[in-house]
Amino acid sequence: GKHAVNLDSKIADVRVKPFTLEMGVKFELHVTISGKKINVSEVPELSIPEDWMRDKLELNFYKSEEGGREVENVNYDKQSRTAVITFLRPG
Repeated sequence: GKHAVNLDSKIADVRVKPFTLEMGVKFELHVTISGKKINVSEVPELSIPEDWMRDKLELNFYKSEEGGREVENVNYDKQSRTAVITFLRPG
């Protein structure tokens, strides 16, 4: 439907339109594991901003149901398609 939005003391009339989100992308990662860090290689090239890729990597390795744990840092290098995931605690 129609909505009115207040933007900097001006009213803008907007209309909501449904849209379809793209399906998620599945990809395979190659990992080398140490006590506190995981080296990830062959990260696929996706047409998303680098910070989104860092967020995706962090979420993937944080998931407890898949053996993950709290992530301290994600160092992602788009050019080499590698990342280093550092966890808060070794394990």
